[in-house]
Amino acid sequence: MEKIYLSDSGPKVSPAVYGFYRWDGVKDTAATMESIINLCLELGINTFDHADIYGSYQCEELFGEVISKRSFKREDIVLFTKCGLRMPNASHPDVRVKHYNTSREHIIESVDNSLRKLKTDYIDIFLLNQLDPISNLEETAFTLEQLKDSGKIKNIGVANFSVFQHQLLASYLKKPIVTNHIELNLLNTSALQNGQMDYIKQRYMHPLVSAPLAEGRIANGTDPLAVKIRKKLEEVSARYDADIESLAVAWLAKIGAIPLIGTTDEKRIRNIANAFNINLDRQDWYELYAASRDEF
Repeated sequence: MEKIYLSDSGPKVSPAVYGFYRWDGVKDTAATMESIINLCLELGINTFDHADIYGSYQCEELFGEVISKRSFKREDIVLFTKCGLRMPNASHPDVRVKHYNTSREHIIESVDNSLRKLKTDYIDIFLLNQLDPISNLEETAFTLEQLKDSGKIKNIGVANFSVFQHQLLASYLKKPIVTNHIELNLLNTSALQNGQMDYIKQRYMHPLVSAPLAEGRIANGTDPLAVKIRKKLEEVSARYDADIESLAVAWLAKIGAIPLIGTTDEKRIRNIANAFNINLDRQDWYELYAASRDEF
């Protein structure tokens, strides 16, 4: 896969990113982690997305263990991680309820923990996961810039920010935000209507889109919209001799979105990788978009 710039401020990433956001129920996590990393690297996916909470707070450490045993340079992979969302878990008895924390103390603690667990000296992109309405934003922004100046993080990003939240944090920062993680797929195109995609492009960024296959609904969903979109994908995919999941991801790639892979299913991961061999026709793109919005 040919690498692309995440924004006009960098860095270069693979056109698909593997994320561990759906790993809470994964079994035999160590072996699965190694298998997934090997598969991604085989397919040219060298960019991995973490958060302190993923996999019940275990994924970063498991990833660090696997990567530390491999014989390649740190600069050959790109690491995202994030903090902000706090979830109750037996390993963190201090967290009583789901909440957000982007205070200076929590950001610094999270970055240091992530560096230790991932066994690295720096994080390529560090993101705030959700906007914390009760943190001091001026202090939050200052902390992020200090961490960037120190070299512990190379770039600043956000996840699940609305347009106004994105603008608000950016107004406190002197350094650029390089991406926003948003949800976008053929069963949820709200980011194309609510201004998120427009603003991301205005800031010369590629969005990272979670749930590119709607968490399996595109292939297996039984609700009316999923059935309708699947039928349309089957119709259009015949023109490309492609799997419908590959076509659904090619639809995202056509607008500059970078799919965030969350599945552990090898076939589904390969379908996503194969999407980049499809040059989706303009009218086919609009035909799929119209179907998702009940325009046909």
